[in-house]
Amino acid sequence: MTKIYAKPADLIGAEGTVLGPTDWLMIDQDRVNGFAEVTGDHQWIHVDVDRAKDGPFGGTIAHGYLTMSLVNFFLPQLIEVQGFAHAVNVGADRLRFLAPVKVGSRIRGVGEIVGVEEVKGAIQSTVRVTVEIEGADKPACVVDTISRYFPET
Repeated sequence: MTKIYAKPADLIGAEGTVLGPTDWLMIDQDRVNGFAEVTGDHQWIHVDVDRAKDGPFGGTIAHGYLTMSLVNFFLPQLIEVQGFAHAVNVGADRLRFLAPVKVGSRIRGVGEIVGVEEVKGAIQSTVRVTVEIEGADKPACVVDTISRYFPET
């Protein structure tokens, strides 16, 4: 279920709030191939299904950066901040890829608000998103996403 904040200032003091989990998302070969097309990363462990069968993972795997980019898909399912004039993605910290996502796996996002501060006339939040792999012991990746919300004037 999405955690909703009526205005950016409502994030202050929300550190430690657990968000999610999201719905599961299937990672199929078409998604991986599409990511390879737009990024130019056609490494065989991602796109060559026949060769990857004999590779280190027993099949093709999602690009790590594809997995990370799907955090942007999960964030609106985890948290919604309302009542701002505009918002920007400031960046990400502490990105770690901990386990490969095999094609055919399902992943989901779980979040935690780990930081909130006032910065340059805005409220900045850091949300740690963990991308879980269904049935796996380790998550696919963990990343701290940083968003800045500028209040309405």
